[in-house]
Amino acid sequence: MSAQHREGLSVKPHDWCMIPAGTLMKEQKVVTIDGALPVEEACNILIKNNISSAPVFDSTKSATDYVGMFDYGDVIAYLLLVLLDQVPGHSQRLEGETFEITDIIRLAIQGQAVPVKLASDLSQKNPFYSILPESTLLSAIEEFACGTHRVCVLDHSGGIQGILSQSTVVEYLYNNRKQFPSIEKLLGQTLRQLGLGETDVISASSDARVLDALSLMSQNGVSSVAIVGSNGIALGNISMTDIKHVMKDYKHNLLWATCFQFVSMVRTEQGIEDGQDRLPVFDVRLDTQLGFTIAKLLATRSHRVWVTDEMGRPIGVVSLTDVSRVLAESAGIQTTKYPRRVSVAAKTD
Repeated sequence: MSAQHREGLSVKPHDWCMIPAGTLMKEQKVVTIDGALPVEEACNILIKNNISSAPVFDSTKSATDYVGMFDYGDVIAYLLLVLLDQVPGHSQRLEGETFEITDIIRLAIQGQAVPVKLASDLSQKNPFYSILPESTLLSAIEEFACGTHRVCVLDHSGGIQGILSQSTVVEYLYNNRKQFPSIEKLLGQTLRQLGLGETDVISASSDARVLDALSLMSQNGVSSVAIVGSNGIALGNISMTDIKHVMKDYKHNLLWATCFQFVSMVRTEQGIEDGQDRLPVFDVRLDTQLGFTIAKLLATRSHRVWVTDEMGRPIGVVSLTDVSRVLAESAGIQTTKYPRRVSVAAKTD
């Protein structure tokens, strides 16, 4: 443990880096998925439990033998593979495909159910990572800074005690910022000062097919694409989790709808579920403070917020991964040595 991050004996922690990750865990009902279930049933488990991912276990071995995570990114990769013969993350077939891809194609051609263990981490976006309860918050942030959206907290018997997400950690630090002077100072800086919000934006035309937008998302290694009108103004976005609206009741015809039709439908459904109208949030600018940006992310339960110019045209994005990277760097971690995983909603380096 470095002297820079040695916590004293005070009741309240002043160095957020050394807080045990397990202390942020609330009573959780951890949902796991049997790897033998078909992909469609596994997707329904995500939808029913209102979660975006779940650990997959191999039931032929034991309930603690985890083979990976399954999330909506994997669902998109699965659909693109079956419908467009598109290998995840690439625009053309590669030599030396994995057995999983070969098996998925074979089973799909034969009209057979595809077990979810084959599709687990098919998108290469959210592999299974685990930490112990006593692991520090900084070690979790280091993972999040690489693009991991969540880590499993294991007990000492190998079972999952809970799942710690980017949003849980960011929300904790934001709500307790008064306890951590370094965090409070950081939140007062603007996106421009922190070098955030100026990235290549992956966008799709409002009249493009939803399937094309998902393909764009997969090929560019992003978890969201901006939907823009003919004038370049942002009209909405399609994110990885929106695929649940396609899988719910198997509305596969939505894949051939226009992006504008799909975004309008999603917004209507969200308004019905939440009891309020959902409008896109595009009012973050480069001179917006990081604290205000985080507050907007938490209030809208989003993983990213678009940065626009004065005309409303998207010029960049700030994601929870970007926030995690800034937090890690503020604690002295050099994140430039880490490859940016493909969960960031902008082109990867």
